[in-house]
Amino acid sequence: MDLFSILTLIGGLSFFLFGMSLMGSGLEKISGGRMKGILEKVSNTPLKGVLLGALVTAVIQSSSATTVMVVGFVNSGIMTLSQSIGIIMGANIGTTATGWLLSLNSLEGSGMGMLVRLFQPSSFTPVLAFIGIVMFKCTGRSRKRDVGSILLGFAVLMFGMAQMSSSMAGLRESPVFIEMVTAFSNPILALLAGTVLTALIQSSSASIGIIQALSVTGAIDMQMTIPLIVGASIGAAAPCLLSAIGANTNAKRAAYTYLYFNVIGAVLLMPLFYLLDGIFHFGFQDMTASAVDIALINTVFNVIKTVLLVPFTKQFEKMMCITIKDRGNSEAESIALLDQRFLSVPSIAIGQAKQVVVKMAEITQKAMTEALAEVTQFDKKKADKVAEYENRTDEFEDKLGRYLVQVSRMSMTEAESNKVSVMLHSIGDLERIADHADNIVNLARELAEKKLVFSDEAKKEIDAIITALKDIVRYAIGAFIEDDAEQAAKVEPLEEVIDLMKDELRTRHVKRLQNAECTIENGFVYNDLLTNIERASDHCSNIAVSVLQLQSAAMDTHEYLRDVKKNGEAFKETYQAYKIKYYNPIKM
Repeated sequence: MDLFSILTLIGGLSFFLFGMSLMGSGLEKISGGRMKGILEKVSNTPLKGVLLGALVTAVIQSSSATTVMVVGFVNSGIMTLSQSIGIIMGANIGTTATGWLLSLNSLEGSGMGMLVRLFQPSSFTPVLAFIGIVMFKCTGRSRKRDVGSILLGFAVLMFGMAQMSSSMAGLRESPVFIEMVTAFSNPILALLAGTVLTALIQSSSASIGIIQALSVTGAIDMQMTIPLIVGASIGAAAPCLLSAIGANTNAKRAAYTYLYFNVIGAVLLMPLFYLLDGIFHFGFQDMTASAVDIALINTVFNVIKTVLLVPFTKQFEKMMCITIKDRGNSEAESIALLDQRFLSVPSIAIGQAKQVVVKMAEITQKAMTEALAEVTQFDKKKADKVAEYENRTDEFEDKLGRYLVQVSRMSMTEAESNKVSVMLHSIGDLERIADHADNIVNLARELAEKKLVFSDEAKKEIDAIITALKDIVRYAIGAFIEDDAEQAAKVEPLEEVIDLMKDELRTRHVKRLQNAECTIENGFVYNDLLTNIERASDHCSNIAVSVLQLQSAAMDTHEYLRDVKKNGEAFKETYQAYKIKYYNPIKM
């Protein structure tokens, strides 16, 4: 094997791994959200879990990616350890689909007629590459770009496979290579080689592809193919184990399930196979392995392993609990939905982030509702609770902000990018609403401690604008949580009315000061209260506008608001209705 052949091999391997990554990325973008929905709805039936695991893995072309995803679901509490075991077992079957795709190369020169030649990679790969690059570069629609990346990835993958095969073809004449390969006729050495190779390149599908590429040399026989494939299934646990670093106890158990499943499968099936071989002397052992043979052995091994072990899912769960003990109080901690494992599948990461933003929104609403109640009837314990809520929203904003920035750096569709942008803006508005709630509580505390009392007229005014603020917070947060455009449309007209009320109440307040009907100290608190109410309503408006923009795909806030106010008949009607409900009573 000369230097050029070595460089061709390295280049082919690089193309192969890049193509697999590109194709997998496109598949994840198109199906990631659906896969999440399927996995979340998985039942406790092991067989259904196996089927789902096989389906998801066949689609995204990686058992490691499926298992990493499942580890994340378990870590987030979306899925139980028991549910995850069947999916992990099924992932081993689904990953064999890649081997069958790669075995298409073996159709070259098979002499099976014109129909088969049409399906040879040399015939359709260039066509797929051309279609893929056209879709990827010449269309603005994200879904078509994703399909283009899948076709491109497949074409690059098949090209890399062909390059590896051609670079290795000359090895069949190399005595050194033949002697080196002969060493792997020892099943234990072959198994270790398959394990190490897969652990290094982090993909059993890629390992199977390399073994299939080696098959063109004619030096790989069935005797060494079997332990190589078994080793590859064990080595595929490496990325799963890495994904469990920093995870909770159940997530670590899910990751180790993948390793235990494949190790136990190897320990059971390898001795059984060689025992039967010793009795019946399987003639195919000395046959040269083709790419199709390798794909077939990979599928048969994983199917048999799963069929034998799936009845023992409960025992696997007990084994994991014995191996990895509970960590005491750490299990009582709140579940972290913002899992780093989901960043590789943005659609899922965005869904997780939305759940956390919803929790933040609920806390914000509680903070404001309780803060406004303190203005009329102060309670120190409840006031301290509002301060606690405000601190929690600060923590949420910090964690969500960092996570969403990480998500925004991933390759996403335009719709996904817009969702991330809306959430990044909304968490800032939610945090600021909680800040204003805390400010309002502090003003209520000042009123109570200094025994300041508003006049009856001022109380009536404050009650009216507080009612309006409670409603606008309810509409804005409800619209965000439920993605409800109808609720969101109620917010901006009400915000305009609150602005009108604030101006009217300040004018009245100045008159009371001039008539000595109000003290300066009372006036400061009254004015600060109006300021916080008005600014909180502004942030509600921002949240609602984001919801409406997301649904209308318009992301310029100022232009959107101008258009709504100028041309929106519904806006004008709603504004008038709110003016009658909230503003007119204080004018009487």
